[in-house]
This record gives sequence, C-alpha cells and structure tokens, in this order.
Amino acid sequence: MIVREAVRESATVLAAAGIAEAQRDAQVLAQHVLGRDRAWMLAHGDDALDEGFAEQMQTLTQRRALREPLQYIVGEQEFYGLRFAVTPAVLIPRPETELLVEAVELWAAETADARELQIVDVGTGSGAIAIALATHVAAVKITAVDISVAALEVATSNALAHTCGDRVRFVQNDLLAGFAAESFHCVVSNPPYVPAIDAPTMQREVVEHEPHSALFAGDDGLEIYRRLIPQAHQVLRRGGLLAMEFGYGQSEALAELLQGWHDVRFINDLAGIPRHVLATKP
Repeated sequence: MIVREAVRESATVLAAAGIAEAQRDAQVLAQHVLGRDRAWMLAHGDDALDEGFAEQMQTLTQRRALREPLQYIVGEQEFYGLRFAVTPAVLIPRPETELLVEAVELWAAETADARELQIVDVGTGSGAIAIALATHVAAVKITAVDISVAALEVATSNALAHTCGDRVRFVQNDLLAGFAAESFHCVVSNPPYVPAIDAPTMQREVVEHEPHSALFAGDDGLEIYRRLIPQAHQVLRRGGLLAMEFGYGQSEALAELLQGWHDVRFINDLAGIPRHVLATKP
C-alpha cells in the first residue's frame, strides 16, 4: 500500500460512517501515524508503506468512525497559535474561545501602568486560556483553577511544554471558593454552560467523549454563572475585568446576572452570535 491509497481508503470508511470531513480526518490520521507534516505527505504520496502502518491506520480509522474526536485520537489541538495536548479528561479547545483570549490580551495591553497583572482562569481544563495569556501578555501571573485533578495534570504538562510554568500556578478548587484573601485584576472563564436537556441533540463526538463536568451546568446552563459572578466580584480589585464565554441564547440572562457591574459588553463569535461577555467591577 502507498500513502495516497491509505488515505483514500481511510477517507472512504470515514465518509461511510457519516464523518463530514472524512478526507481531512484521514489525512490527519496518516500524518499522525507517520509523524510527518502535510507537505511531506504531498511530496511522498507514492511512497510504499509497511504492514505496521496499515494496521495502525485501520485501528485509528475505526476509532474515528465510532465518533471518537480526532483531537483525542492524535492527542493534540491547536489554539491561539499554540499546540496543546488534550485527553478525554479535558474539553477540546474551540476556535471561538480564542476571541475571549484576544479580548483579555487587548485589555491587558490597554492597562496604563506597568504593574504585573494577576489573572485567574477558572475551569482551566487543558490550560489553553491560561497558557495562551501567559505566552502573549508580558508581566503577568496567572492562577489556573480546575476541580479536576486529571485536567490539572494535562494543563501542567502543557505549561511545561510551552515553558511558562513560572508564570502559571495550578490550583485544584471549586471555582473561586477559598480565594477570598486574594485579589486579581482579571477573572477569565470558559465554564460549563450547556443545559443538561440539550444532551440528546448534541454531536456524538461531544456528548459521548468530552467530560460532562466541563460541558453541562444544570437545566438552563446558568448554574456556574450564578456562583461564579458573585465570587468574581469578591476577588476582583476595583476596576478589574470579568471575561466569560457563554452559550447560545444566554446573553439576556447574563445581562441580568451582571446588573450592578460597569461597562457590560458582549462579543459576537465568528458566526455573529453573542458568545463572550466583559464586565468591570465598580
């Protein structure tokens, strides 16, 4: 079997299983097995492959056909120009969350003085938000919080891989409970926000494989915000920023929960749907 044929066969199996981007996924699987990039694959499409490669491709193709997320199979996902290790212990970082990081980075750049910013990332998961900020924002110390020990292990590994372990500390905790003695310039969070009743309508890749504790938040998806917003108000310094991601149709409810905060504004995602909210502590 040659490289091109292996990718074609894999794509055929994936397409028959209903995978929307079968050709792309087959290509990524082959690159993962071979440890090569796309440019090499294009240049070596007629190279012969051994039986070991064929067996690995078949195994990974079947896993993807059963709707295991591609990112968990290859063990990584790109986010904000960085590559992050991901496992089923953490939510797979999404492109829309990059807009949240961008908003916080812009806020940090507009901060007038040269103080070292103290930021807390609540529900850090893979550490994507915390590590992206630590990489792109000068003079910052980040506390990354998660209730899951397994998630923190992944995040810690990612921080070490991106050589920012000295700027990010990881803490196992339930949101910001117990942080009353600390103060931060910014609280950022991509918390669970999916209503539990939406589970039957979600993609199998998501509902069958990603951690439910990082997805679902009660009947209306607002359970975490009801706890996090007052906790954030307690730990933020005056004029501090609260930046959060939220789900479809939740902007009005969040506007109500943020009554009393200053400069509340919403940011749309790439589809034009309100996806992030920024608010300032009075």
